[in-house]
Amino acid sequence: MHCTLCQSLLENKIDESYYICTTCYAYVKDNQLYYTKEKEKQHYECHNNDINDLGYQKFTSPITDTILERCTPTMIGLDYGCGKGPVITHQIKSKGYQVNLYDPYFHPDLSYLDTNYDYIFSCEVFEHFYHPDIEIKKLTSLLKTGGLLLIKTHLFTEQTDFKNWYYRKDETHVFIYTFKTFEYIAHTYGYKIDTLTERLIILQKQ
Repeated sequence: MHCTLCQSLLENKIDESYYICTTCYAYVKDNQLYYTKEKEKQHYECHNNDINDLGYQKFTSPITDTILERCTPTMIGLDYGCGKGPVITHQIKSKGYQVNLYDPYFHPDLSYLDTNYDYIFSCEVFEHFYHPDIEIKKLTSLLKTGGLLLIKTHLFTEQTDFKNWYYRKDETHVFIYTFKTFEYIAHTYGYKIDTLTERLIILQKQ
């Protein structure tokens, strides 16, 4: 198997399910364990993502707050992988922001591809990418120069017990990032790293 981000040959496994990429430092799930699209959709339909749930709003607030602080209502945003409960979009639209939605299962309208965006956000989406290289190239092509790519995922650090980590146990998490992975992404796809924390990554297109 080859890394789905950098295409390097994967030879070293950390456990029975995940390879470690020695080029981009990601943890890549064995593609023999990927869900079918039907099974994946069934899994996501079980998510209880109520846009009015205060706990859910707090969970997504790092992205929501960043958009409200750094972007204006005249800018156009894309909620990529919005799921069936697009809470961030709901909150910022109520303040006059313009946002397009895309999700392969719940908002599959491809007209989002006809727009160039000032900012794109993905909340708990990147870890589900079967082909992160293709996804990141597409998002980069849709983003205006100077635009922001805002990502909420949970980065793995070596202080964490990988095998027992909750994030690794979600069977739909097929690509787990590290700090070095996002440094690789920034260098490869032409981004400046604005913010890089365990839970929030903000990249600016150069």
